[in-house]
Amino acid sequence: QLQASGGGLVQTGASLRLSCAASGRPFSTYVMVWFRQAPGKEREFVAAISRSGISTYYADSVKGRFTISRDNAKNTVYLQMNSLKPEDTAVYYCAAHRLQTMYVSPTECDYWGQGTQVTVSS
Repeated sequence: QLQASGGGLVQTGASLRLSCAASGRPFSTYVMVWFRQAPGKEREFVAAISRSGISTYYADSVKGRFTISRDNAKNTVYLQMNSLKPEDTAVYYCAAHRLQTMYVSPTECDYWGQGTQVTVSS
């Protein structure tokens, strides 16, 4: 089970940190991923982090502004979002998979959190 939290309403340029707490499964055996879905759009990949936390991968649209991290002792993955823009407005989902690749499509993930809303006003 994955439980996402930390969303909210912020102004352009602000920061937010999302958290996703996992339970019930060996967290460190999963690659963790953040996706987002804006109204009327498909769910899109945002960032991924390897099992150990050493490797990360980002969508070009968030590179340099967002940072994904994980704490395997706390079974939690984070998404630090800085310099937020109105186009970052979406529901953000955490997900988990056991594939060898970092970048995946939503259909390749095994488990999902419930989503947390991020709204960035201009």
